[in-house]
Amino acid sequence: MYHLNINIVLQMTEDEEARALPILLRHSLGILLPNRTYMVSRDAVKQLRQAGVQFIALSTDSSAPSLEEVASGERI
Repeated sequence: MYHLNINIVLQMTEDEEARALPILLRHSLGILLPNRTYMVSRDAVKQLRQAGVQFIALSTDSSAPSLEEVASGERI
């Protein structure tokens, strides 16, 4: 079974996205969402920060609800 290590949802401006794309293509099996929003790995975020790419972190794995916080059958 293949496991994607996607931990962080981030969003960036169009100019920052142009700078980020080569890095993301090399360092992440991320998911592209609408409005320049990406789901990426922690390693990709580290590489983006080292390159000086500015972005807004919308969500991290630490902000996801745990199983104890979700009722049976509840959509998350």
